[in-house]
Amino acid sequence: MQARILLDHDTIHATTNITEIREAIESGKKIWIELERQSHDADVLLAETLKIHPLTVEDIWHQGSHPKIDDYPGYLYVVVHGIGSARRDKLELVEIDVVIGPNWLVTHDRDGLVADDVGTALEHAPRMLGKGVAWMAHAVLDRVVDRYLPVVDQLDAEIDQLENDVIDQAGTPRGKHVLERILGFKRMLQMLRRTSLHQREILLKLSRGEYDEIPPEALPFYRDVYDHFLRVQDITEGYRDLVTSALDAYLSVQSNRMNEIMKALTLTSTVMLPLSFIAGVYGMNFKGEVSPYNMPELDWFYGYPFALVLMTVVAGGIVFLFHYKGWIGNRHTRGPRPPREPRPPRLSGGKRKRKALKPADAPDLIER
Repeated sequence: MQARILLDHDTIHATTNITEIREAIESGKKIWIELERQSHDADVLLAETLKIHPLTVEDIWHQGSHPKIDDYPGYLYVVVHGIGSARRDKLELVEIDVVIGPNWLVTHDRDGLVADDVGTALEHAPRMLGKGVAWMAHAVLDRVVDRYLPVVDQLDAEIDQLENDVIDQAGTPRGKHVLERILGFKRMLQMLRRTSLHQREILLKLSRGEYDEIPPEALPFYRDVYDHFLRVQDITEGYRDLVTSALDAYLSVQSNRMNEIMKALTLTSTVMLPLSFIAGVYGMNFKGEVSPYNMPELDWFYGYPFALVLMTVVAGGIVFLFHYKGWIGNRHTRGPRPPREPRPPRLSGGKRKRKALKPADAPDLIER
């Protein structure tokens, strides 16, 4: 537990001594207390010195609470979530507890996500605490929202790479990993959406001036934090649409590649079918001496080459037909030809009908 006490307008005294902290609170000095880990001295300070409700003390030490705001007599309790990191399909949410009192501010940032940065800023600008604890709470919330922006930019780059991988790997043996990443992104963004919906309502209430702990002159700063977070939420909603589109594109590309495979197998079977028929006919081995109609070409000197040529001609004809229909090759991959200009209709005598002259062309013909 570390406390920063405002001695005068330009002096901040940092201490971990529980006696100094109690004396500063009892004397009415402005103080910011950052809790680190649960201890007996911290519990006594919260419950007896600051008169914080036992349920609030329990929520402060308990991790896993949803973003919320509770208005108690004498203080305001706010729970917000910051983003520690986001890697592929894993999103690390960090809970930050903020208790705003008349002249004191208590925060619990277990992972030090924003407390260190705000503490450094306070050392350079002690007047921030001199304005009031509401401005210190604003600095903490503003830093929490600012931590979203680098993560959002990182997600943007990863989603772009995901879209490229969908086109390159969908329908291939590596496509399974792409599908797992898409589903992981969907889960992560859904979690972020649920958290941001509650947190947006909290920031909106703080910016409306519904609580006495937030003075009117500080409301524009809280509205600015709300606007920043609203922009982050809009961006994440757009990412959810992009990931959904990536999933649809994955299924479409996979289906198209499967259709190409089935098309190749079907065309191969179609080519081999008449060849199998020819080979089956000549493989019946009817004896020619029994009847002159029992495959007389079996005794022909060129019978075997004739069968091979026949198979080649049939297979080539089928392949040519497929190519002509545009089922294989690049016959129909080029763009459509430009339409031809219609020819003037022919007269009954076989001559083409001349184009009708305009009145403006008459003087030129007369001169000629």
